[in-house]
Amino acid sequence: MSRLLTWLFGRLPIGWLQLSHNRGRLAAALAGVAFANLLVFMQLGIMGALNNSTIAPYALLRADILLSSTDGNTLTDSGNIARTRMFQALGVAGVKSAAPVYIGTLPLSLEDGSSAALLTFGMDTAQPEYAAPWIAEYLERLKIENTALLDKGSRGVPAEVFERIENGDPFVFEVNGSTMTAIGTVDVGGGFLADGTLVVSDQTFLRFNPKRDSGAPSHILVQVDEGAHVDTVKSRLEASLPRDSTKVQTMQGAAAADLSFMSSERPTGIIFGFGVLMGVIVGLVIVYQVLSTDVADHLKEYATFKAMGYDHPFFLGIVFEEALVLAVFGFIPGFVASVGLYTALVSVTGLPVEMDASRAILVFLGTLAACSVSGAIATRRLAAADPADLF
Repeated sequence: MSRLLTWLFGRLPIGWLQLSHNRGRLAAALAGVAFANLLVFMQLGIMGALNNSTIAPYALLRADILLSSTDGNTLTDSGNIARTRMFQALGVAGVKSAAPVYIGTLPLSLEDGSSAALLTFGMDTAQPEYAAPWIAEYLERLKIENTALLDKGSRGVPAEVFERIENGDPFVFEVNGSTMTAIGTVDVGGGFLADGTLVVSDQTFLRFNPKRDSGAPSHILVQVDEGAHVDTVKSRLEASLPRDSTKVQTMQGAAAADLSFMSSERPTGIIFGFGVLMGVIVGLVIVYQVLSTDVADHLKEYATFKAMGYDHPFFLGIVFEEALVLAVFGFIPGFVASVGLYTALVSVTGLPVEMDASRAILVFLGTLAACSVSGAIATRRLAAADPADLF
């Protein structure tokens, strides 16, 4: 390692030699940095799963503009909008067509007594253009009473159930005391608000949700004319529909608003964001303590260099070298442990927790920056030290 660092820095790796001289302290420091990395990775992973599960349902729908009630917060946490808004929207220039969508939660019950809460989408089978292609091909069959598409990522449902469905063997299950038959699958996955997703016709949805009214869907999906600009049509809809009760968003804007709401207003998003901050603070404190102690232990040696004419940037280089060593060698075990915990979390909870390159790079650069800041702070005592006072 010393030879490699000598080649990299073009000089004797004083920082590495100081750190490796006390192997126990080095091991403790690396363990602390790894733990801070693990904490940040886990919080970011869960935040990522929260974000992914928030926008995943949008993949079921095809539309340009979303009309919603102002009482709603997200796509799946919405109030009801009057169906008359759909007919009003159809009279706006640039609007090609519109369709209602109903969203709610239904409890799936299995023969072994287990259950799962399924986020249920009721779609108009007469308008397949508003469904994703892999759903649209099933809509004609969903006209049959009490048929559904069941999410392959549903928590609590055995994997063999989906194998049966995909082999053409419908799966019968119970919802609110009535039977429903899964004739196909979708792939959305579980989230924080539900264990999975169910897609049914609007008539089946209303049959299993007797308190819901066909005149009050959850949202209205709008497609614009070919060649029409979505933002222009959106502005026209905002001008034509009552602002106090109707929210008009592009689909991309609605997804972005959902992410913002979940991360900044929902307690779960705030808690995970605070966890990331705490991980950064833990890393800063640990590295600062290690580097500050190291500077204090070698203060006389540094003072000798200072008396010989070496300036402050030279000492900063040594401490930053130590910070780089701690950042790199602390990041590696933290990253490996995080990948293992991500895998375990997915298998236990079914949440879409994934390690991607951008997250790994972001955490590594953050670790490097935190260690560098700690190193810069640790050298303040050295900058103020007078060699004559140390001997």
